[in-house]
Amino acid sequence: MKLRDIDIVNHIIGYCDEIRDARNRFGDNPDSLKADKHYLNSVSMCILQIGELVDKLSDEFKVEYDKQPWHKMIKMRGKAAHWYGTFDSLVVWETITEFVPDLKAYCTSILEKENG
Repeated sequence: MKLRDIDIVNHIIGYCDEIRDARNRFGDNPDSLKADKHYLNSVSMCILQIGELVDKLSDEFKVEYDKQPWHKMIKMRGKAAHWYGTFDSLVVWETITEFVPDLKAYCTSILEKENG
């Protein structure tokens, strides 16, 4: 794996942690997310950044580590960027509760494997 990919994976984990921290701070339920624009904006920006980072991963990396829907993450980034302010809070909630924890665990396992 390229050093750049390792750096990107570390940054993705950082944004996953920011989303976890936002859930802890603002409330770990969909109603809190829907009611608080700061909460929604905070996690939406992290989703956008994750998509940006995924787009920069090498093709070789995405082929070797194919247990995540990398292409869907890039699409989600587009939604976060272009639908900003009207992004469906339920879609965001599902993303941060179902997808982000799995993404973090997968990225952490990649780093553990690479650092041996």
